[in-house]
Amino acid sequence: MSAKAIGIDFGTSSIKIYKNEEGIILHQKNVIAIYNKNHTFAVGNEAYEMYEKAPANIQVSYPVKNGVIADIGNMQALIDYFFAELDGKKRFKGAEYYIAVPTDITEVEKRAYFDLISNTNLKPKRIHIVEKPIADALGMDLDITGTTGTLVVDIGANTTEVSILSLGGIVQSRLIPIGGNRFNESIIAKIKRDKNFVIGEKTAEELKTNIASAFENDQEMDVCGRNLVTGLPSEIPVSGREIHAALIDLFQSIVDQIKVLLERTPPEISSDIYKHGVYLTGGSSSIGELGQFFYQQLGLRVNLCNEPESSVVMGLGAVIENPKLARLSM
Repeated sequence: MSAKAIGIDFGTSSIKIYKNEEGIILHQKNVIAIYNKNHTFAVGNEAYEMYEKAPANIQVSYPVKNGVIADIGNMQALIDYFFAELDGKKRFKGAEYYIAVPTDITEVEKRAYFDLISNTNLKPKRIHIVEKPIADALGMDLDITGTTGTLVVDIGANTTEVSILSLGGIVQSRLIPIGGNRFNESIIAKIKRDKNFVIGEKTAEELKTNIASAFENDQEMDVCGRNLVTGLPSEIPVSGREIHAALIDLFQSIVDQIKVLLERTPPEISSDIYKHGVYLTGGSSSIGELGQFFYQQLGLRVNLCNEPESSVVMGLGAVIENPKLARLSM
């Protein structure tokens, strides 16, 4: 391994960078604000604060969608900006790079991640690809190099990736187009339909974080938005029962897709999964009592990750720091 090694998780919602011997050195929103179509105005958390509030001449967007780079130009500008902020020429030049990518995307889409780093002026020594389910498992301190089968479910911002791992590889995998952003959209639609009231994505995110649950609850939260009847700004209470009703079908869809994958799993691996359970991670996996819901639906023990948003980048760190895991990268 090179004296310098960098791991990058280009998540839909946030971007994380790991450096050998230093740990996670960046964790910010994967958002960019472009002024007059070609000038970088802000990136990361600063750009996220402008989301849904910017004037017409400032475009605020997420360059990564559904696990792939949707806007390569904006993603290049964003990563170049972060590298400059982190004193990249001194710390990153000539380094080896380890990039996490979803399994069920095309080779062209995977190549876009590779090109993103190779097009920087940091002259990378080498670029490695690590599949996200493998990084997830390593980030949760799971030994996936042996013969034991492991089921990992990563509920991200745009997608849920369900993977079965064994012998350091992926036996089966399925990318489900349901994630945190879809949860937010469902909350917005439910409140608009039932209450004639419009809220923004950030408010929906707060509702999801604070009172969402896989089971009905009596929590309540006041939110601000626009009353569709009067057209004026207003405030209304929203209950945990309403949020549950908005999300339960999406939770059920994820469970149904997991069942489909399990039906196609070899019996010996099924035995391992029954003994050890499901490993749940990803930023949206922290929704209240979601683990209990999975347990009731699947009849399997659910193991929750302590830091679900960071499991991928910590898995890249494990590959970087442990030479024995180097073979798990491509």
